[in-house]
Amino acid sequence: MGMARGKIQIKRIENSTNRQVTYSKRRNGLFKKANELTVLCDAKVSIIMFSSTGKLHEYVSPSTSTKQMFDQYQKTLGVDIWSSQYEKMNETLKRLKEVNGNLRREIRQRMGECLNDLSFENLRGLEQDMDTALNLIRERKNRVIANQIVTWNKKLRNAEERYRNLLHELEARDHEDPHYGLVDNGSVFGFENEDPRSIFVLRLQSNHPNLHSGAGSDLSTYPLLD
Repeated sequence: MGMARGKIQIKRIENSTNRQVTYSKRRNGLFKKANELTVLCDAKVSIIMFSSTGKLHEYVSPSTSTKQMFDQYQKTLGVDIWSSQYEKMNETLKRLKEVNGNLRREIRQRMGECLNDLSFENLRGLEQDMDTALNLIRERKNRVIANQIVTWNKKLRNAEERYRNLLHELEARDHEDPHYGLVDNGSVFGFENEDPRSIFVLRLQSNHPNLHSGAGSDLSTYPLLD
């Protein structure tokens, strides 16, 4: 005679792995029974399950859908399970429309519109808000200007450094090549193609109006009279 199967005590399974395995096995068994009811008895069956981790599992007879089952449930019992949810959604929509209307009105008032219905206190509050916003805008503008000044000063220093390097290079060339010369005003003169009858003058400009291009120069050629 075989040993009788022990009765399983119905209580929460503490081990998470065993609990998940038991859930999967019994869920599949439940869905199998639901399918048998559908086939054998031509019943409409719908089962919705959520695991302890929040994962959805459902079974619905092939001849219907979950929505149709809910609609038939409401019709049979004469209840509307969605009415409370619709009411909450309408209240939320109404509140959002009111917030949107208030924001649009505040925007128009900040543009000088819709001021006739405002009291003295409201006008004074609007004026203070505008002053605060104006101060913030001015602070931001001043920071932008300060950053631009720093940038232009860097460009100016770079242009001056290039100018000094060019002067140094020309002074060194003056000692090496007698065809070039540097005068006190920052101009360079020399003979074109080593022709003593034609002289050119290169004027270096340290303060060029266009700082984007750095230091500028001006080249002029003068023919010498015989």
